[in-house]
Order: sequence, then C-alpha cells, then structure tokens
Amino acid sequence: MRRFTALCETLDRSTKTAVKVTVLAQYFTDAEPVDKLWTIALLSGRRPKRVVTAPHLRDWALEVSQIPLWLFEDSFAIVGDLAETTALILPHECPVDNHSLSYWINEIREISNVSKSTQKALILETWQQLGPSERVIFNKLLTGSFRQTVSPKLMTTALSQATGIPDTELAHRLSGNWHPDDISWHILIEAENASLNASRPYPFCLASPLETPSDHLGSVVSWQAEWKRHGIRCQLILRDGTYFVWTKDHELMTDQFPELAQAIDHFPPGTVLDGEVLIWPNGADKPNSFNALKSRTQRKTPPKKLLADAPAVLLVSDLLEWQGQDIRSLPLARRREFLEDACAALPTGTAVRLSAQLPFETWPMLNTLRDTARSNHAQGLILKHADSPYAPDGNRGDWREWGLDPLSITAVMIYAHSGIEQGAAPFTEFTFAVWNEDTLVPFTKAGIGLNDKERSDIATWVKKNTQQRFGPVRQVNPHLVFEIAFDGIQVSKRHKSGVVLQDTRIKRWRHDTPPSDAQTLDDLNEMLRIYG
Repeated sequence: MRRFTALCETLDRSTKTAVKVTVLAQYFTDAEPVDKLWTIALLSGRRPKRVVTAPHLRDWALEVSQIPLWLFEDSFAIVGDLAETTALILPHECPVDNHSLSYWINEIREISNVSKSTQKALILETWQQLGPSERVIFNKLLTGSFRQTVSPKLMTTALSQATGIPDTELAHRLSGNWHPDDISWHILIEAENASLNASRPYPFCLASPLETPSDHLGSVVSWQAEWKRHGIRCQLILRDGTYFVWTKDHELMTDQFPELAQAIDHFPPGTVLDGEVLIWPNGADKPNSFNALKSRTQRKTPPKKLLADAPAVLLVSDLLEWQGQDIRSLPLARRREFLEDACAALPTGTAVRLSAQLPFETWPMLNTLRDTARSNHAQGLILKHADSPYAPDGNRGDWREWGLDPLSITAVMIYAHSGIEQGAAPFTEFTFAVWNEDTLVPFTKAGIGLNDKERSDIATWVKKNTQQRFGPVRQVNPHLVFEIAFDGIQVSKRHKSGVVLQDTRIKRWRHDTPPSDAQTLDDLNEMLRIYG
C-alpha cells in the first residue's frame, strides 16, 4: 500500500510524461503481480464499488478526532476532498502497516459484508495502522471516489519499458472487459494469445489537431475528408455470432445500443468497424444533438419508447478486421474500398450506415466546406491520409482534426467550486452567468483554460469575496468577467437559461470589462437561432 500510495503521489505531483512513465515502469518491475494487476485496473478506472457512504466516514472521523462539525466543513471547503479531509483530521499515529495493495482491496471487500457497527470498528482499526497518505487512498477506495487515472498510451509505454512487450500489443491486451478477479497478471500481460478475447477491440487511432494551414499538408489528392460529428466514437465488433460496442474510453455499451445487433445479419463473422454512434431519425438529413445521445447512454437497457424516439445509428468510417483478418496495416484507401463493398448491400434504415466522404479539389474549397459544418450538425472536419494505416499511437500526423473556430460569449463568474481530487487547485470549476434584464442567469460551468497564476489570483479573490458557502461551492460577488469559448449550443429544458453549451472552456479573463458590460441571454438565444 505504501508503494502504491507513493506512486499515486508522484503521478499527481508531476506534470512531465517522462517522469510518470519512469515511476510507473519501475513500479511494474518491482511490485508483486497481483498488485501490478490491481494498479492497472485502478489507474484505468476499474475501481471497487463503494463500501461506505461519505457521511458515515465523516461521522466516524469526527468521533475519533473530536473536532466540531463546523470545523470539518470549513476544512472540507478548503481541501475540497472528503477522503483527504478525513485523513488530515485524524490523530497522527505511527504507521505500522506493511501490507500490499491487494491485501487492502480484499480487506475493503470484507468490510462490505459486515454490519455498520463492525464496519466502523474495522475502519477505525485500519486508520490506526496507516499513515496519513495511505489513509487518503484507503478512504477513496472505501467510498468509491478513487478517480486518479493515467492515459492508455502512458500506461502501455510504461508497461512496455517494464516487460519488453511492444506497446501496441499491450494496448490490445488491456482493451476490453477484464477485471482483476477474473484474470491474472500472467494471462493478461505475458501469456501467448492474450489478445484473442472475442469481445476485445483494437486500440483506437486518434486524430491530432491541425495547427498549420491546410495547404501545408501537401497535395489534396493524398487526403480524404469527413465531417467531424459530435457523437460517441466506437468500434462495433462482430465475432462468434454476437456483437460488442466499445467506446474509445474503453466502455462497453452493447446493451445501450441493441439496434446495432442488426449488423450480424449483414456482415460476416470476424468484422470490426470503426465509427461514431449518433441519434439519427429515419428520413432526417442530419443527426440530432449530442443531448439526444445522452438519453441513450444514461440507460443501461433503453425502453421501446426511447428506442423509437431516439434511434441510434453507427456511422462507419473504417474497417479494421474483415472475415477474421486484421487489415489495419493496409492503406486507408484500400480499407475504404473493402468498407464500401461491405456496406453496398445494406438495406435502407439499417442502424449501420457508411460515412460519406466529402468531395473537394483544392484546399480553399475544403475550407469553404468546413465553414458550413455547424449547419450540418458537425464540429469541423476529419482529414485522413489515403496511405495511412490504422495506427494506435495517434502521433503520425496521418489523421488530422480540423475543428471550427469556437463560439464565445462574455459572462460573469457567480460561483467557485473546490477541486475534488487530491492535490487539486483550491478552485477548479466556476459557474458563469449572463444578464436577463437586471438579473444574472447561470448558463454554464467551465474550469479549463486558466494558467497557474490566474488560478492563484482567482483563489485569493474568491476567499475575500465569498457571499455564501454551500459545502465546496462558494457564491461570490458578481465582479469578475471572462470570455467563455464553446463549440456548440443546443436547447435545454433542464437548465434555467434554456440552453446547454458543448465543450466549454475559459478563453480569457476580461480585466478590461465591467460586469455590467457582460452579454445577455438574448445574445445566447441569437446564437441558438443561428447555430443550434
């Protein structure tokens, strides 16, 4: 547990990828196999279920520490994390624990099977054995709030350094629906044929942002273009007479999209398709908004009415496996030929559709086409080199994402939200509002886009200008003005403003603008009329 805690602290403190890779590789070299397996699981989001509720943990810590509730709440408002606040207020014992990570995972499971009084006794005993840092990790695992993750690429790079196995093969092995209870380190990482699980997707090929003028890419005849839709990137896997839907974030969403089972009737076994899931009603020339897609992802098994009201379509753009053969190394143009042949006989109304390639003869022509993206319910373009293989590293520059310039609006900050992760900045997210006559109406949250100095300056200002506190949230004087960038806007019945924004971030702090000059709800509604 000490070794895992030290690993987490180093990963949390460091901003350098090389440092993270080094410490992970060393951990995977030295740790016990079962601990290595659980570390991969935890850092990729496969955490144990919650055992104890946050209020119970807080009450037991208050009893041990004998501090008043108001002091705990004030401390929590500053720390922003219950597991860390609880660990900090406990008496500092001399740690005696020398058990492994897997030992404590099993202890946590045992705690889940006993009465509340026994849970309390076991947790208090455990707190006495652990040091403050180990208590934080233990508390997070207890409450299901352990959310520290590393990217799949960073994980496979570190594992490759530790094992000598190519990172592309490791990426394939780590994909799919595995759990430490059902597999060993040897079978997952070291054994032959570890990647033959029928449900396992391929590592996704990702596009890098286009940061130079498009004509720098060379001849237009070497490139293919498609709309960049705002859906869920997926692989549809057809093997052993069944189907699986995996997202690029390694989520299995087969049950959420039962209409994709139709693909079994139209493609041969051993087919893997790459595409994007969208809500696209029959007869419509454009997909619905991303909000419509959320209604499907939030239901494990969607009812018939939802299936009818929000029909899902997989818009396929690539073919990775055909008749059981891995064809990712073939040039994109050749894979596209296979894909077009495979989709040629699909009946109208099938839930799998071929993504259209956009015709263009010059880069200026493509730029003009890109300007129409929002009216086509797209976020820009995806450019793919015709000779490119399906490479999982995403660093080749063969696939480029050419997004639209963001929309923006000037707004007033009215709430500051404390960070929830260990070591997070004091305030990591903020609520912004626009004017509706003389009233400020909240319309979005954002936290990305500020530099360290700006975050520090805002934190100091918030502490001096707080009107009210609501747990980790502070209502502040409506004084600071920011320009908020976003990629799309849609109608929302759930929000007071009547709109919901897509991919919001802070573009800049408008020191030159007084709150009275912030924009209005009418401005948002005009954007909704044009771009919604």
